[in-house]
Amino acid sequence: MRLHEYQAKQIFSKHGIRIPRGELATSVEDVRKIAEKLGGKVVLKSQVLVGGRGKAGGIKKAYSVDEAVEKAKEMFGSILKGHVVKKIYVEEMMDIQREMYAGFTLDRANKGIAAILSSVGGMDIEEIAEKHPEKIAKVTVNPKWGLWDYQIRELLLNSEMPREYWKEVTSILKTLYRILVHYEAELVEINPLVVTSEGIVAADARLNIDDSALFRHKDLEGLRDYTEADQMERIAMEKGLNYVKLDGNVGVMANGAGMAMATMDLIYIYGGKPANFLDIGGGASAEVVREAMNLILSDENVRVVFINIFGGITRCDEVANGLVEALSDISIPVVVRLAGTNEEEGRKIMEEFARDKNFHIVETMEEGAEKAVKLAEEA
Repeated sequence: MRLHEYQAKQIFSKHGIRIPRGELATSVEDVRKIAEKLGGKVVLKSQVLVGGRGKAGGIKKAYSVDEAVEKAKEMFGSILKGHVVKKIYVEEMMDIQREMYAGFTLDRANKGIAAILSSVGGMDIEEIAEKHPEKIAKVTVNPKWGLWDYQIRELLLNSEMPREYWKEVTSILKTLYRILVHYEAELVEINPLVVTSEGIVAADARLNIDDSALFRHKDLEGLRDYTEADQMERIAMEKGLNYVKLDGNVGVMANGAGMAMATMDLIYIYGGKPANFLDIGGGASAEVVREAMNLILSDENVRVVFINIFGGITRCDEVANGLVEALSDISIPVVVRLAGTNEEEGRKIMEEFARDKNFHIVETMEEGAEKAVKLAEEA
């Protein structure tokens, strides 16, 4: 789950990291009031969950209240990288003397956490690495032991960080690491981390939380912005399904992420394009299967559905019962492969239901994928 900049900054501030003064606006009138409160010179930041807002025109400076109002009128309702701007964070304009970068992210390759520091910032970290490789440093933190002082000194030295900033940057790095661990985050980042006359300030903030950990952080779950997600993905999240919409026409339902990915790969191999990734998980009940099927069918691009179930924890007869409930009035072809626990019972239920319907029961994944692609081409 990605947080908006203003949400991440609230959390950073709560933990002691200095942030600029600012408030969230949802209307032009809000912008006027906040700009007046901040003295007129402000920065307007579109709150959409995408990177590169500045280059895309989503961040604008205003040197008076009237200018802030006029620019807010342009920004509200505009489309920024496919997202409608509905919220603007109005922030005081700072006298920035230097821009830097600090962040932590998961480092799966090294089975740890990557701590990254750069004495230059304000651009994508990949761009920093390309243009200023000598000013970026990285160390891998072992989560068992945590962030050590010697690792911070290594980052400061290798990033060519001026010594007058060492004390403040050290404190910020330690705080960012605590935030990452406490909130079980996948990414915590300040870019740019800026030097001003009042000290070092987080001019921007990113905080991405592991979805699987949200049940331990109920306070953060309430911050999720469903308006930024695809409508069907939002519905799937609410129902506990793992769903991602794609641009193909073959609907996919499988139990387990690996099975879903393998099913999608087979569809590609046979010349088709999956319309979605949908994992109903292990032990899915008839109710879950019915909800999953309704979700797939809500995509108007779907021409055929391929259901690939390998029963382990998930019982094939339970899946079959859910499908019977969900497919009573379906008009498009459905291909079903059931194997594993209670396979015989599941197949009998489906065979009885499939009489006189556009229903196809197959033995193997390969047969199912090939059949689904062919039916989609004929539809």
